[in-house]
Amino acid sequence: ALEEVLQAHALPAMAGENSCRTRLPGDLTMTSFSIRSTIISRYASTHVQTVLRNTHPEAKEAIFDLDLPASAFISNFTITINNKFYVAEVKEKHQAKKMYDEARRQGKTAAHVGTRDRETEKFRVSASVSAGNQVSFELSYEELLHRHLGKYQHAVSVRPRQVVGNLTVEVSISERTGIDYVHVLPLRTSRDADVPPSTRVEKGSHCAWIVFTPTPQEQAAFSSAGIMGDFVVQYDVALPDVAGDVQIYNGYFVHYFAPRGLLPVQKNVVFVIDVSGSMYGTKMKQTKKAMHVILSDLHPDDCFNIVTFSDAVHVWKAGRSIPATAHNIRSWKTVNQILLPFLPSGTDINKALLEAASVLTQSPLEPSPQRIPLLIFLTDGEATAGVTSGTRILVNARQALRGIISLFGLAFGDDADYGLLRRLALENRGVARRIYEDSDAALQLTGFYDEIASPLLYDVALSYRDGIDLTRTLFPNYFHGSELVVAGRVAPGATEFHIQTVSHGHNGQLSLENDISANATEAATFGCSLDLGQIGRFVQRLWAYFTIQDLLQARFRSNDTTARRLLIEKATNLSLKYNFVTPVTSLVVVKLEEEENATAQAIGTPGTPLATMAAPRVRQPRLSGEGQGQQLGFPLPFLHPLLSFAVDGDPHFVVQLSGSLETLCFTLDGHPGDVLQLVTDPAKGLSVHGHLIGAPARPGSEDRLRTYLDGIVVLVGPPRLRYAITVTLQGVALKGEGALDLPFGHPAWVSHPGLGIRVGLGANVTLQLGTGLEFVVQRHQYGHPSYLQRDHLGFYVVDGSGLSAQAHGLLGQFQNADIQLGHSTVPGHTWLQRGSAIVPATRVTKLLKDSPLPAHQAPCWLVKGNDVTDLLGGAYSTFVIPPST
Repeated sequence: ALEEVLQAHALPAMAGENSCRTRLPGDLTMTSFSIRSTIISRYASTHVQTVLRNTHPEAKEAIFDLDLPASAFISNFTITINNKFYVAEVKEKHQAKKMYDEARRQGKTAAHVGTRDRETEKFRVSASVSAGNQVSFELSYEELLHRHLGKYQHAVSVRPRQVVGNLTVEVSISERTGIDYVHVLPLRTSRDADVPPSTRVEKGSHCAWIVFTPTPQEQAAFSSAGIMGDFVVQYDVALPDVAGDVQIYNGYFVHYFAPRGLLPVQKNVVFVIDVSGSMYGTKMKQTKKAMHVILSDLHPDDCFNIVTFSDAVHVWKAGRSIPATAHNIRSWKTVNQILLPFLPSGTDINKALLEAASVLTQSPLEPSPQRIPLLIFLTDGEATAGVTSGTRILVNARQALRGIISLFGLAFGDDADYGLLRRLALENRGVARRIYEDSDAALQLTGFYDEIASPLLYDVALSYRDGIDLTRTLFPNYFHGSELVVAGRVAPGATEFHIQTVSHGHNGQLSLENDISANATEAATFGCSLDLGQIGRFVQRLWAYFTIQDLLQARFRSNDTTARRLLIEKATNLSLKYNFVTPVTSLVVVKLEEEENATAQAIGTPGTPLATMAAPRVRQPRLSGEGQGQQLGFPLPFLHPLLSFAVDGDPHFVVQLSGSLETLCFTLDGHPGDVLQLVTDPAKGLSVHGHLIGAPARPGSEDRLRTYLDGIVVLVGPPRLRYAITVTLQGVALKGEGALDLPFGHPAWVSHPGLGIRVGLGANVTLQLGTGLEFVVQRHQYGHPSYLQRDHLGFYVVDGSGLSAQAHGLLGQFQNADIQLGHSTVPGHTWLQRGSAIVPATRVTKLLKDSPLPAHQAPCWLVKGNDVTDLLGGAYSTFVIPPST
């Protein structure tokens, strides 16, 4: 029998469920609970890790239980037990079920996690951990933050169920057009009205960092089970251009359209309210309370009416809507009589819809300005009277609403037919929303109404010349405080990107046109990220995220079997390509028997992402693009200060002189196929080698070879544990205590004794080899390379303070080197002295790649030609690894 038994469940969230319980004596000890969210232009990637240790003399069950946002797609899940990794693969739903069943039939341990068409909001996995061992759970998910009422909101579930020695929540926000404000709310479900304790917020113009690190004492003060709530961050962006913000990276684009300062369009709104017997009691009281608030907020130029229904239908003002004047609102005080449930009674949804449509389509008795017709339909049940066929109700509603009336469905409670309401809304210019039977149901109702209370534009059409594979481009309404988002691909070869927006508003038709360069944002970093690959990559994943959602909605609306099959096939292919768990895919983990696989091997193909995170070392970060290198006031992990030395490009070496802000630069003319000794330290058992590839010579310099790095090998041997880490243009391969393949394109964290590997959201790898040793490898790719350009790697020593005095190699020798800058009595003559070697140096401004940031113009002291040999203390050949090694 296996010691480790994995079980996984995907459960729909129950209203008000907080999973709150006190830690019991037999529970495992949680040593770490960390959440790290990276938000780039509204697209949030969140990584949650928990580590639990079994201090008991017998095996115990470890539980990983997390509430997820309803719109999020899981992108990775990994369990680590005894330094062995079990990575969940994303498979087509039926294939995943077959793999799971086959593994169980063969006696192997397996776990299967799928979602349902209804929003799955709870993720639960359990694993049995033997005595004295620990387990790590790592889950990654992604979501687009939607703008509601003038703000974006990001919430993460913090419910470790016990006091944790190391509890950290970190959120970084990067916005290209700027950040207006950032607010941290009181913990949701908390009675406190203040920002959670030990919360620090640092805001720059385009970057914000939020860190929540409650001490054990502060956690215990919250409850005996520690922190049990949602950590919520709200913010908004600056968007000065009425045409919106367009970002283009790697051939993909995203357009955020949220014009400010428009006058609202008046509306004609009909409220359709279920008053059947099931609404009796609390739900009816909450509905009345919400209606009092909503009607009081109507603009005097709006029109309104109220339709109530059970198995019969009653229209408050028969025939047509009336203006929302103060007098008419006061006359509505009879709502206490109107909203009385008929006991007992059924629910005639079809007739209620038809009566409401008739009210909205009646011509006004006198001329009036253009008003947007809105139908807000609330029910807590299913169709049980009159026409009860969902298909027939959909057809009747579509005909009655004529494609001009926006229907918004509110499903009150668990018994409401949310599927029918959702389809009614999708087919009729609206959306559906669940209203949970909680004490705040009235606030949920008024909150939803607030989102649609101020329409600014209607019939919005966005078109893109040279745009292909577009997500939704037609929007029935644009409401105050919201945002319209379109993503797509830029046609190959396009140099200009033309955008046209046509809509209708308070002053009639609005037309906007904008031309931008297809490379306008391609090379620009912004916000907190130092990684251009990470910034560019979010657009492609956002496009995939949106496209999958569009396909699934189209499938939901379609009645044609062939069309549904094709839509499912497209959604499945995209889900698999981007490693998303969606209603058409599932996660599956198969744990092999120990004798079948004695190494710590990731289950699946080389494309499977791995996400096991080592406890990070913290350092002082630097805001990017904030000017004067503004420092933040608290430490955060995986952020890089100014680099000590690096090699990048046509081997172009950059070294920061010790104890100085001055920079040394030099170039070596290498040979394709050579393997260079970059860093070697016998005392640490460390070697770093770089492999060269050739590139075409520049015109006029045909006799000079051009080379780039395309492979980095890091060897860690005695006295340390033996590891071999190979970074190529495809990803990272790790050997030692097993074999792992970590491809670029999927975030991953690996922890071994004395070793930490992080594959970032972009194409960069951070290697932590113990105290004072940290390297970064960056992959440079060109979307449309010229004949001179080659995809290549850059190697950067972020922290070399742990290297010994024996360190050598093209870069390693500079860690402890004493190089002095001197000036000759002859004006303009400067030299560098290293020991007895004195070499001339010239101050120049060059295009440097001295960090994972894009190349930039910067001054450096250039050493040329044969003088480089004197500076290095040896010829080029002394740093080339012989083929036999």
